[in-house]
Amino acid sequence: MGQKKDLTGSEKSKIVRYLAEGCSSLKIAKLLKRDHRTIKRFIQNSQRGRKKRVEKPRRKITAHELRKVKRAAAKMPLATSLAIFQSCNITGVPKSTRCAILRDMAKVRKAERRPPLNKTHKLKRQDWAKKYLKTDFSKVLWTDGMRVSLDGPDGWARGWIGKGQRAPVRLRRQQGGGGVLVWAGIIKDELVGPFRVEDGVKLNSQSYCQFLEDTFFKQWYRKKSASFKKNMIFMQDNAPSHASKYSTAWLARKGIKEEKLMTWPPCSPDLNPIENLWSIIKCEIYKEGKQYTSLNSVWEAVVAAARNVDGEQIKTLTESMDGRLLSVLAKKGGYIGR
Repeated sequence: MGQKKDLTGSEKSKIVRYLAEGCSSLKIAKLLKRDHRTIKRFIQNSQRGRKKRVEKPRRKITAHELRKVKRAAAKMPLATSLAIFQSCNITGVPKSTRCAILRDMAKVRKAERRPPLNKTHKLKRQDWAKKYLKTDFSKVLWTDGMRVSLDGPDGWARGWIGKGQRAPVRLRRQQGGGGVLVWAGIIKDELVGPFRVEDGVKLNSQSYCQFLEDTFFKQWYRKKSASFKKNMIFMQDNAPSHASKYSTAWLARKGIKEEKLMTWPPCSPDLNPIENLWSIIKCEIYKEGKQYTSLNSVWEAVVAAARNVDGEQIKTLTESMDGRLLSVLAKKGGYIGR
């Protein structure tokens, strides 16, 4: 059998299921009619995680290009290294080289955040990964909420500033200016929403269920076929309003119960692919330190950014779940990143 270049998302999902059933890599290769080396490489890479990038010689830039970068850094405060170099029409420079060059003339800082995981959390994450190894994740609706503020997340108003240049002035508000709570879901290559929670509404069990009724069920779920509803699995995290007895019973009356309602391990935002969608949207609406003057304007920005996310990007996120489960098991329930 010939050795193909890449495995498709469907083939990767089948490999994970065959592994869960105890099949050997050689048997999987025969079942998929793929080269044995390709199957072994995928399994090894999934368990090992990402390979460290091999250091390559830096691309040298001319003195004239360096002056252009310095001027661009002064004119584009808080911009990313890629945006600065693109504004100078300098292409083919890897990120490591761009940052090394900018470090000589500017500074940038960003804090890293991770969920706290104790021994119990890690065991529950492993149990969850084992339970759903055979799941067809194209039928799972991944949901979550996100709060967007007028000024963006703390620490995002940072970027490259040329030496000797002053940082731009940002609006300073009392009480933070408020924010908008957004809810959405992704399934296969489709985005559900986003939907806006009414301003001033605190999401408890009752208001959460009413919100789902007015948005998710009326505007999306009811339009789906009976076969789709029968196979769909609904995922939500363990927020108090989601995991309460009231919400669970209400969803059960809607037909979302037992195996159709995915159990979720504690402290596991890194396992939810929709978190990556929120990152894409936030990077777009807050690029270059952008601020907003009203809640409606930031909501409109969220809707516009969501429309620009195409189906292939969403499909990439939902198809990443097989690899995430293998990574959780390989790291014995530890944090896997996003």
